[in-house]
Amino acid sequence: SRDADAARDRVGYLPEERGLYKKMKILEQLLFFAEIKHRRGTDSKARAQAWLSRFGLGDAAGRKLEELSKGNQQKVQIIAALMHDPDLIILDEPMSGLDPVNVVLVREMLRELRAAGKTILLSTHMMGEAERLVDDIVLIHRGRVVLSGPLSEVRRSHGTDTVHLGFEGDSAFLSALPGVARASVQNRAAELRLASGADPQALLSACMGRLRLHRFEVAAPSLEEIFIDKVGDDAAEPEEAAS
Repeated sequence: SRDADAARDRVGYLPEERGLYKKMKILEQLLFFAEIKHRRGTDSKARAQAWLSRFGLGDAAGRKLEELSKGNQQKVQIIAALMHDPDLIILDEPMSGLDPVNVVLVREMLRELRAAGKTILLSTHMMGEAERLVDDIVLIHRGRVVLSGPLSEVRRSHGTDTVHLGFEGDSAFLSALPGVARASVQNRAAELRLASGADPQALLSACMGRLRLHRFEVAAPSLEEIFIDKVGDDAAEPEEAAS
């Protein structure tokens, strides 16, 4: 129906699997995706060229998709999802294949779209990325919702018994410290879940003698730690085969 078509035209969708045409030139491809959403003409061309320039692809408009790197193909696919200026934007792993510089670029772009009043539904396994961007979360494990709500409330509801560390030095001892129930250590950062009644000041004293600290914060756990808490040992079990 006409109403259904109009509703679909308000939606922009980025699939995880690339849905572009390898042999088609970039600009022609973007104009095609705009036209199937009933957007055409000089405005669409100007919009496509503006997006390409912003993503560092201004000189690639006449090239075929297959000539680009995977990261640049991902940027073209993101642009294709935005060509018709949708109100609802559904993104499945938008950072896939992007280097750190372009991750920041896409992150800033998403914040601008949110500030402009767009509704963005972001599907990702990158918990840290979600934590930087989202207002509300739904955590799903094996097809079941295990946690949902405003991100700030979800984090606050899990208490402030976590120490976030930034440091230089050998951190192998952290998980064995008295008062540490669980330690997640990655390079020069760590997240330490405290046991009930543990004193953060005692932990600070123990760390200062062995590490050069540049961050020590007692706060709510990260989204990744909250997810681990919710799913527990179930996350380590193999998925059941589909019947």
